[in-house]
Amino acid sequence: MSIFAVLNVTIMQKYADYIKQIEIDSLWSGTKHILWNLDRRVNILSGVNGVGKSTILNKVVKGLSAGGEFPSHMLKGVHLQVEPAEAKWIRYDVIRSVDRPLMNAEMINKIDLSLVTELDWQLFQLQRKYLDYQVNIGNRIIAVLQSGEPDAAQKAQALSEPKKLFQDIVDSLFQETGKAIVRTANEIRFNQMGELLMPYQLSAGEKQILAILLTVLVEDNQPYVLFMDEPEISLHFEWQKQLIDLVLRLNHNVQIIMTTHSPAVVMDGWTDRVTDVSDITLH
Repeated sequence: MSIFAVLNVTIMQKYADYIKQIEIDSLWSGTKHILWNLDRRVNILSGVNGVGKSTILNKVVKGLSAGGEFPSHMLKGVHLQVEPAEAKWIRYDVIRSVDRPLMNAEMINKIDLSLVTELDWQLFQLQRKYLDYQVNIGNRIIAVLQSGEPDAAQKAQALSEPKKLFQDIVDSLFQETGKAIVRTANEIRFNQMGELLMPYQLSAGEKQILAILLTVLVEDNQPYVLFMDEPEISLHFEWQKQLIDLVLRLNHNVQIIMTTHSPAVVMDGWTDRVTDVSDITLH
């Protein structure tokens, strides 16, 4: 491959750090036009039921390809401004609130009999990403230690810190029920008073917060966008209050774009990041 071809591929796959603006033409059969200028870190969309919060998020997510590509011809009626402006790709994840039964449970059961809901399936997939994440971190630690640099040990320790932080956060959240992550296991497992638990045996709220935090961890501190549609459902009031701060602690480079009905989610210093749908709607 020529150097020009390599440069071309690199340019084509340039990822955005964050989304600056979302514009949606003709939302709901042409009756509404959406123009939303976004913050670099936290963006919270509010409004009464049926006003279109989830529809706005779904429009944006639906327009992105599986790999995060967003050329204009793939985003029908949706226009994104990103930083840097020349980027054509976005790393992103989606967290939804409704934990429905698996639609294709028969096929999934061939993989693992303990998977019952869509959240279970999401956790199953995240377990695979978690294993890949650990292999990646392990290889980078080995490379650092073999580099011979004077501060190699400190750099290696820094690489392992996000995983430890994730484990510490989860243990703290689950402390009241006596659950703790088994730190010697490669996959996520919990010990509860001597009993070994799989993630699929947790409560709905525990599964939800675990899925959110694990999603953030495996993005490995890269700039990316986390879309969350009413993530507070099933979460304890105190967990709702901590949610945004916990996500930002695990990845300082994440941009949060979310909808919520919960005052608890924004009450710890995020009220100025709340936007009502009516404020971004042009008739």
